Amino acid sequence: MVPLTPVHASQVLEIYRAGIDEGDATFETRVPDWETFDAAKLTGHRFVAVDAQAAVLGWVAAAKVSDRRAYAGVVEHSVYVHPRARGQGIATALLEALITSTEAAGIWTVQSGIFPENTASLALHERAGFRVLGTRERIGQHRGRWRDVVLVERRSTLVG
Repeated sequence: MVPLTPVHASQVLEIYRAGIDEGDATFETRVPDWETFDAAKLTGHRFVAVDAQAAVLGWVAAAKVSDRRAYAGVVEHSVYVHPRARGQGIATALLEALITSTEAAGIWTVQSGIFPENTASLALHERAGFRVLGTRERIGQHRGRWRDVVLVERRSTLVG
């Protein structure tokens, strides 16, 4: 794992595009430009997995959930793996890097919302110590239909 930097921008955004195109990864329907993506993610909590040729295989990034002081230790994350690199433990390694960095920074909760149809992501998060808090039913429309979102969180055993 290495820090996600602008040098990885085009590959990261292409992996994001693949997730958007598949339809079960995000409510987003288009890839943001790098500046928008970069501004939304916390610099110290974003990583890429790269192969021997420095090709990006996957990425993880966290964002603040709120500017309110009470939520200073809570972040929301996303993790995406290139379709050709799935099933190799990359997402697990990315989540481990994120958990290590967030705990070192005093963050006590890492959370995410996952479409229930994304069973691979739900299983990944369960293996990484996330728990299901519940399902927000019909929380938003995506491509013309209402979608549910399963809320997951991982509470640090080291922070708080």
